[in-house]
Amino acid sequence: MHHQHLTSFPANFLWGAASAAYQVEGAWNADGKGPSVWDVFTRIPGKTFKGSNGDVAVDHYHRYTEDIALMADMGLKAYRFSVSWPRVYPRGSGEINGAGLQFYGRLIDELLSHDIEPILTLYHWDVPQALTEEYGAWESRRIIEDFNAYCITLYQHFGDRVRYWVSLNEQNYNFHHGFITSLHPPGVKDRRRFYEANHIAFLANARAIESFREHVPNGKIGPSFAYSPAYPLTSDPGDILAFENAETFTNEWWLDVYCRGTYPQVALCYLREHGLAPTIQNGDLELLQRGTPDFIGVNYYQTITYEANPPDGVSEGAMNTTGQKGSGQDTGVPGLYKTKRNPQLGTTNWDWAIDPVGLRVGLRRLTSRYQLPVLITENGLGEFDVLENDTVNDDYRIAYLRAHIAQCQHAITEGVDLIGYCVWSFTDVLSWLNGYQKRYGLVYVNRDEGDQRDLRRIPKRSFDWYRDVISTNGQNVQGDID
Repeated sequence: MHHQHLTSFPANFLWGAASAAYQVEGAWNADGKGPSVWDVFTRIPGKTFKGSNGDVAVDHYHRYTEDIALMADMGLKAYRFSVSWPRVYPRGSGEINGAGLQFYGRLIDELLSHDIEPILTLYHWDVPQALTEEYGAWESRRIIEDFNAYCITLYQHFGDRVRYWVSLNEQNYNFHHGFITSLHPPGVKDRRRFYEANHIAFLANARAIESFREHVPNGKIGPSFAYSPAYPLTSDPGDILAFENAETFTNEWWLDVYCRGTYPQVALCYLREHGLAPTIQNGDLELLQRGTPDFIGVNYYQTITYEANPPDGVSEGAMNTTGQKGSGQDTGVPGLYKTKRNPQLGTTNWDWAIDPVGLRVGLRRLTSRYQLPVLITENGLGEFDVLENDTVNDDYRIAYLRAHIAQCQHAITEGVDLIGYCVWSFTDVLSWLNGYQKRYGLVYVNRDEGDQRDLRRIPKRSFDWYRDVISTNGQNVQGDID
């Protein structure tokens, strides 16, 4: 669609930025915090880039007031952060760690004192290690009530101050790497366990949302989904079918359950045929339907293009975790689909397709299928930033963000109810498998994998650019992008 006039961003649009506890806080064992699975997993040799971990990260735990002062200087309207479950419940259940709750209370109050809307993520991958050791964490239905109790604790303490909540973050991405590629905890390769654990997580998500309705009746909650809209490589019917398979198995499998409380029939039929379908007990579907969200959280970085994959075809290939462009390999599910580089799109150094229009495509698909508001909970560019004379000239990041925000305005014009947009990330963060070299932040943090240096905060050129976007409510982002 081409528009003569574009609808303005809403006056109350949440111009934000985001982070996650393990990636920024540090203080991994301070003030009574228990270990998470990532505290243990990153100590296994070879699991992360140069053995990097979040023991110190960027020390947000001790420097949050400094970071929030920078947010206020930028004029940020919202800050999405996650609570570390083992910082509140060191063993996942049982005794509450008061010091952990107090930290998040101070963080929220500091944000509110600067008129920054807190967006609280309940779970961003750091399940308590104790629950893994006790019963396998997400592989046991026991976690449903433990997670619910943890969530209720946060609702009761912060529900009077926090309006927007994210339940589970990127369940699809995290569980794929936990149970299929073995790149995340628990580090196994078992597709049957993958679907079982996913189902249990769906139930936990729905139970937490059900409790949210009781404890925070005036709030809004939804899961945050790592959304990569599918494209077919060509108009060949085989590629079209592969694209349909991929959209169903990699997107609708999660989104239909979150938003409708039902599994997509074609995918469920296939999994039953192959002995991979999750165990659905009496009452499960009713719980899923009671726990549908107020909005869809979207973490968008790229579209993925697919072509036909024969039954003896490509399976999992190596993931680019070094930034060596071109080192990522095609992946797939034999008989369903395989990925292929889109010849129409450029890529980052980590081989992620750069596709601003794909964000608009995805927002339109979500709106048409689910008719729910959308909050972009993450969108950003990870690259090799260079600090020279206390300056980072990241014009490439500005170009990336400008193009994606411009497509958001087109999507709003086309009927998408978009609540807000959170840049990933506010400061540089630990990039899970990629260490500190893959920088996303609007603020540079002076450290690397081997040396935490002075952890000094240095606003990048994109910091000033985004401040202007916020102050003009997005009026400066349009160009010839159709």
